[in-house]
Amino acid sequence: MRNWKDLAVMLVVTGAAALAAFFLQSGQLPAQGARQADAAPEAERIVPPPAATMYGIPVTSFTIEKGTVRWGESLATLLHPRGVSLQTIHQVSLLPDSLLDEKKIRPGQTYTLFNGSDGIPAYFVYEKDPVNYVVIRLAPAPPEARNGKKPVELRQQQITGTISTSLWESMHEVSANPMLAVELSEIFAWSVDFFGLQQGDAYRVLYEESFVDSLSTGITKILGAWFYHSGTEFWAIPFVQDGVRSFFDEEGNSLRKAFLKAPLRYSRISSGFSHSRYHPVLKIRRPHHGVDYVAPAGTPVLAIGDGVVTHAAYQRGGGGNYIKIKHNSVYSTTYMHLKGFAKGIRQGSYVRQGDVIGYVGSTGLSTGPHLDFRFYRNGSPVNPLKVEAPPVEPVAEANRASFSIVRSITMDALASLQ
Repeated sequence: MRNWKDLAVMLVVTGAAALAAFFLQSGQLPAQGARQADAAPEAERIVPPPAATMYGIPVTSFTIEKGTVRWGESLATLLHPRGVSLQTIHQVSLLPDSLLDEKKIRPGQTYTLFNGSDGIPAYFVYEKDPVNYVVIRLAPAPPEARNGKKPVELRQQQITGTISTSLWESMHEVSANPMLAVELSEIFAWSVDFFGLQQGDAYRVLYEESFVDSLSTGITKILGAWFYHSGTEFWAIPFVQDGVRSFFDEEGNSLRKAFLKAPLRYSRISSGFSHSRYHPVLKIRRPHHGVDYVAPAGTPVLAIGDGVVTHAAYQRGGGGNYIKIKHNSVYSTTYMHLKGFAKGIRQGSYVRQGDVIGYVGSTGLSTGPHLDFRFYRNGSPVNPLKVEAPPVEPVAEANRASFSIVRSITMDALASLQ
């Protein structure tokens, strides 16, 4: 049996202590994130309990008024009707932007007023986001301000699911944070075709989620993941190498590969690679050496790998606005029917994997917005969905022992999820 204390020490060294804590913790995990409360259209008066503090302010002598900024509201419209002088409001507007940028007061954000016995606000607190806020003392003059942060609670979570229609729907069915689908699609972007998920595909995830005031503020870290797709198991094991936290498979190979699985983040495949496809515009059968991704016009198109743009022009033969990228001496890719090119994309431009190079459109011979994506090996078209891209740097030999421990704990923890 393993000595878990020794393993935990090793995980600290390798940057995976959070995973060890997850595996070693006992009892039921906290529930998934709570639903955001609906914003109140008008300020709500709250009488605080004795000796209470809010935002670091003793509130026993104040009446607390919480509200949500509405369209058209500003510091003046919030404070002046409540008795704050225009001179004080002007002094507040002169505070450094690092404290309060009046131009960034947005509808939907929360504010809190601390009203004195005369009903006039002595403090105004504006929440810039779920974590950061600014406290402005309005009286006595002149106004003073300070930034503050709410306490952030980190919870280690676990989730399992089976695909029936889509990853998004599956996440919704188990009440998971929807951003978890984004995290998974990015981690496995080089291995799993998320545009071709099948009924029965499955996943297990260990992750860390942050909460403020019992409300989820996002996924902070994936501690390990397993994905079953088309009869194949894929593992994502986090490991710190050369100061960088990356994901590797069970063999220590990087999940990041030379090419992304697809040039779009979200869409569906409408027409596959074929040597004889019925063309919807020409009404004839002819080869279609690519894959059509249906997506709304304007959807960003990504370079699937590093390379040099050899063409960025209009193709009169039917491709419309298109981009061709040479990745190396063997591979090149083409992106057709684009609405337009991203800023800076022209012949000779160097692009990196994941860069936005253009936008989905319907130029050329096209019946609707989509991307015609083509992949070439040594100048000959190949099916993009069947290309096996070479991985980038694996776990170094010097780090293999540490990785082996992290791998064992991660895979055991994921395998135990039901």
